[in-house]
Amino acid sequence: MDTPPRISEAEWQVMEVVWEHHPIPAGGVVSRLAESKQWSPQTIKTLLARLVKKGALSFTQEGKRYWYSPQVSRSRCIQAESQSFMARVFRGKSSPLLAHFVKEAELSAEEISELKALLERKEKNS
Repeated sequence: MDTPPRISEAEWQVMEVVWEHHPIPAGGVVSRLAESKQWSPQTIKTLLARLVKKGALSFTQEGKRYWYSPQVSRSRCIQAESQSFMARVFRGKSSPLLAHFVKEAELSAEEISELKALLERKEKNS
């Protein structure tokens, strides 16, 4: 899949479970989300069906059980969501996006060092 499908916030929660536990039966997804999200089993099964239709998940059937696996990686979805957010909110510009997050985030000394190292590597490679 070239471009990951757009997934809603609720669908993202389902994807997180499948990414972490795949292949996973529908009942496994339901048990991990029903209580924490207070969603009905039918709601979760509807979200699974939507994700299959969008091409984000695939399933195999064994008897009455449906086993789900991701068809797109978490990192690829994060990349697509980040690009979409940057285009929508920051007009495609990365500098204002990064400046905003650095200003708003509570960063530890270790995180600041990591960011500096990333910027130094980026500068060397450009």
